[in-house]
Amino acid sequence: MRDFAVSAVDLRKSYGKDQTKVHALAGVTVGFERGHFTAIMGPSGSGKSTLMHCLAGLDSATTGQIWLGETEITGLKDKELTRLRRDRVGFVFQSFNLVPTLTARQNILLPLELAGRSHDAEWYDYVTEVLGLTSRLRHKPHELSGGQQQRVAVARALLSRPDVIFGDEPTGNLDSVSGAEVLGLLRRSVRELGQTVVMVTHDPVAASYADRVVLLADGKLAGEITDPTADDVIEAMRGLGSAGVAA
Repeated sequence: MRDFAVSAVDLRKSYGKDQTKVHALAGVTVGFERGHFTAIMGPSGSGKSTLMHCLAGLDSATTGQIWLGETEITGLKDKELTRLRRDRVGFVFQSFNLVPTLTARQNILLPLELAGRSHDAEWYDYVTEVLGLTSRLRHKPHELSGGQQQRVAVARALLSRPDVIFGDEPTGNLDSVSGAEVLGLLRRSVRELGQTVVMVTHDPVAASYADRVVLLADGKLAGEITDPTADDVIEAMRGLGSAGVAA
């Protein structure tokens, strides 16, 4: 499992106690290869968001192991987890999480500046050019379209060259055109920049941009699809008794 960018072994996550106890994850073992784009899908309540939050160190597992590369993150203290998320993990959320008073450039650089780290100017120029942001770097979020704001969020996630970028419904607040644009950029970051992306989505079209789709149901793995099409994903979700609504 340690050859993966991120992986989990017999991962279990429960909420509540006794009769109210809910098993959000019920023994999930899964790995995500470096340099690949993977989508996680499942019916509402399947555990897909819980899995991503545990893998990213945003939530703790009840039992089991999580590895980021060769680092086991289960059992790390809060300060160690904070440092790991800051240095080795990137995030792209449904809400863009940009600071409204800062320019696009300042938003992109903010995490590194807060960490007291300098940025690689050549890498910054390359990332912003690939993402089509060069002419928008002096603009503040309210001066950018939704798609452009999400591009800024993607650039921010890429700048530290993280081990993995986690996307939590990254196109959920975008129209279809902007959503396709952002998904295309995530795929390019994998194919051209060697990034690893793990994305939770309820949208079969969004999932079709991935190299692989991991399916969850009732907190357990329920299959996977390689080189998926939207029709493949829709058919698989029907087999799980869902049209693909969000969890």
